[in-house]
Amino acid sequence: MTVDIAELVRLRTQRPEAIAEAAARRIRRPLLGDSGRLMIVAADHPARGALGVGDRGLAMANRADLLQRLCLALSRPGVDGVLATADILDDLLLLGALDGKVVMGSMNRGGLQGAAFELDDRFTGHRPEDIERLGFDAGKLLLRIDYADPGSLTTLESTARAIDDMAARRLPVFVEPFISHRTPEGKVRNDLSAEAVTRSIAIASGLGGTSAYTWLKLPVTENPDDMAEVMTTSTLPAVLLGGEVGDDQEGAYEKWRGALQLPTVRGLVVGRSLLYPADGDVAAAVDTAVGLL
Repeated sequence: MTVDIAELVRLRTQRPEAIAEAAARRIRRPLLGDSGRLMIVAADHPARGALGVGDRGLAMANRADLLQRLCLALSRPGVDGVLATADILDDLLLLGALDGKVVMGSMNRGGLQGAAFELDDRFTGHRPEDIERLGFDAGKLLLRIDYADPGSLTTLESTARAIDDMAARRLPVFVEPFISHRTPEGKVRNDLSAEAVTRSIAIASGLGGTSAYTWLKLPVTENPDDMAEVMTTSTLPAVLLGGEVGDDQEGAYEKWRGALQLPTVRGLVVGRSLLYPADGDVAAAVDTAVGLL
């Protein structure tokens, strides 16, 4: 699909109500299909100021290019849906790309990459009432916990209330937890050791007044062989996240393949490594990921 930016701007300028109209007529589907698995493409990075892919610092900054990559990914067999912020989902609604797809709204994007307040990750994206009003299917939130940063407590409390608000609407919420720390240079790093991921799962699973609608969105541990034990920490259903783009894409696929065999792991939510693969072939990268399911 070729994205006509001029037409999107025309609609936004002259008929802003077209977005709500497109959401109202969108053809919906259950969260899970017959396979019981999920393949979601993620594109909520830009709203946190995270525009880089590998060594390309502004790779995600070209919105027309990003939308074309998303439309291509969503058109591939086996892709269930998309995770994004309101601006991107509004564009995809206007493009008619979300019919029959699972739509996840990204809820907290306040922890801007590189900011002094990065771990005070406030809810600046979709609210539960927005997800309900627009007829979207789920929400996602990021929960980074630094034991040395008081801002993490604010994020913990607001996460618990968001889980409650989503559960009251019977809407699934995907919680992406990490134990994090700041390097001596002040950069936030996520700890992917087995112990840290285990601890993050335990904390996230207990938030809110009910876990009935809570899913987990988890990384593969540094040592993929640790995943079997790590995933015994909770009975909540989980999906695997993609993480940073690296040169060893085949290695990433192999890590996902092993973890996808575990009983609580129900799918993948992957963004940059599929939308911006090193060889530029989005369709092939997406198809390979779908094949792992």
